[in-house]
Amino acid sequence: MKRIAIFCAVAAMVLAACTHNKGEMNNLSEQVDSIIGTQFPADAPGAAVLIMQGDSVLLEKCYGLADMETHEPVTPETNFCIASVSKQFAAMAILQLAEHGRISLNDPLHKFFPKWPSTLLDSVKLHHILSHTSGIPDARSRENRDFVLHATDVASAQYISTLDHLNFEPGTQYEYINPTFQLIYQIVPEVTGTDFETYVKQHLLEPAGMDHTSYFEAGRTIPHMAHGYEWNDSLQKYVEFDYDEETFFATKADGGLYTSIREFALWERALREGKIVSPDMLRRAYTPAIAIPEGANYGYQPHTGYGYGFFIQQLPDCDAVVYHTGDNGGFTIYAGKIPSREIIFLMFSTRNNINRMEMVNRILPLLRQM
Repeated sequence: MKRIAIFCAVAAMVLAACTHNKGEMNNLSEQVDSIIGTQFPADAPGAAVLIMQGDSVLLEKCYGLADMETHEPVTPETNFCIASVSKQFAAMAILQLAEHGRISLNDPLHKFFPKWPSTLLDSVKLHHILSHTSGIPDARSRENRDFVLHATDVASAQYISTLDHLNFEPGTQYEYINPTFQLIYQIVPEVTGTDFETYVKQHLLEPAGMDHTSYFEAGRTIPHMAHGYEWNDSLQKYVEFDYDEETFFATKADGGLYTSIREFALWERALREGKIVSPDMLRRAYTPAIAIPEGANYGYQPHTGYGYGFFIQQLPDCDAVVYHTGDNGGFTIYAGKIPSREIIFLMFSTRNNINRMEMVNRILPLLRQM
């Protein structure tokens, strides 16, 4: 019965598109095709694009291939590795626990890792982790090839236990790193007694109706799973570039979630309707904790800051855009929204040689006119 209800919910969103002027939708489709569609030939790694306003689908288009070996095309049900877009799910787990009074965002890391000897963890708080302002360096070991290809969250973040320096005083600067979000994989079970993946499934994915969304794990079957690809100049063809080819691909809390554009739309609706956290807590997540300086190691855009698991761009005289990008192996992901207009814009790609933000920045002005 639950799957039937979810199918009906998705169908209702698709049917709701009929309420929009067909001419406007055709025009939007033509414009998006001219910007995105030309980048994804039918016989090459592809992409899925979804634009919605409220529950109305303005555009849903798929291009190219999800699997170059089987020639399976990208469809709205294709499950992509959404890479660092996964961070918002880890962030929401922490914000949910904070809202329920089980933790405080001002709790220091030492509270959750009392046996770790590094005294620096007394000064790093949960809100620093969520906003990439911790000062913790990304000092993951990269000497062992097998380790960097297959390391999971616990192993990847273990170096923090004996940390002997911070790059800056927590809260004073922005530096985007993955290991601090990997700590959330251990913090959630420390607080709840439930492993991270089970907690996310029960408290985030199931309430949103995301039945076919799951974390990557070696040997796990993910239906309709896309592969990531990169162009190989020597071979003059695209080659697979995900697990076993890309480093730190097996970690979950910072980047291991696989989902489709249709199920991500359900997530956006669950956030909007307060099914995950309250509107007040969501506003905190969507509020910049720090500005991102030009020259930052990841994520700089003009007039952009980082909140709790989200980038927020506030251009002068424009509605704020809340978004996250994801890059893992061949996957290049964008998941954005204009909350004031209830607009979402998703672009999930299976290849990494595209100029994602150039395309996004050409499409956003079209959406601001909706």
